[in-house]
Amino acid sequence: MHWRLATTKLDLAQPCLMGIVNLTPDSFSDGGLYNDPIAALARINQLIEEGAGIIDLGAESTRPGAHPVAAREQLARLTPVLDRITALPAPLSIDTSEAEVIHRVAEHPCVGAINDVRALSRPGAMEALAATRLGVCVMHMQGTPHTMQDNPAYADVIACVRAFLLARVRACEQAGIAEERICLDPGFGFGKALEHNLALFHALGDFAALGYPLLAGVSRKRMLGAIISNGVVGGSVDHSIDHTAASALASALAARRGAHILRVHDVASTSQALKLLDALV
Repeated sequence: MHWRLATTKLDLAQPCLMGIVNLTPDSFSDGGLYNDPIAALARINQLIEEGAGIIDLGAESTRPGAHPVAAREQLARLTPVLDRITALPAPLSIDTSEAEVIHRVAEHPCVGAINDVRALSRPGAMEALAATRLGVCVMHMQGTPHTMQDNPAYADVIACVRAFLLARVRACEQAGIAEERICLDPGFGFGKALEHNLALFHALGDFAALGYPLLAGVSRKRMLGAIISNGVVGGSVDHSIDHTAASALASALAARRGAHILRVHDVASTSQALKLLDALV
């Protein structure tokens, strides 16, 4: 299994860690920590040293309740960081849904993929991606970040997410995006209640069986706090919970269930959890 990126293939024979660096003031977990380009670049290098195989740069928060960020503002956050990067030992993924951002970042030699929570549904996004050599991760989300947690409901969450992802795969291929460039993400926490997230987690093997690289992003998600708190979750992260340990364990278990790429904030702890599971389970 591999994921074709702009100029390389991401080897997925073993779980690949996608390190998260948010260039935002309002992300729920690390908002404001890496607004400064120098701090962001230091964090990128730290995550690669800890074992990240790809780095996901985000310039728009997609936390529950978040409003869209215009392409112009996203580029204002991304450009100072990208301008300081000439070479990296791991490729970059850009977390965006905007056609203009896709066009602009595709020119950078270190950018290999687009990670789109809206699955290339924004105007011009599909065409913009198809005009590049970038890989793409398409994710399922019910609603928008601003509304997605307003009582999400499904008749059958697994069937719904599966049908959506396969429809987006077909749309990508019809636009000229080769299947080896496509990665799938069921979208934990994006328009899902706890029971939906749990059902999708247990079905990760079924999604992996679709034959595409599968990404799982459970790091620091509210679902983990809800599980630990016996199904009760509030509107903010519960800092009494050890989210680093919970995220590392949940991410490693996602790999055990079939996820090829683990999108995580804490690369070192997740890498350790993977090694422990390999040795002990």
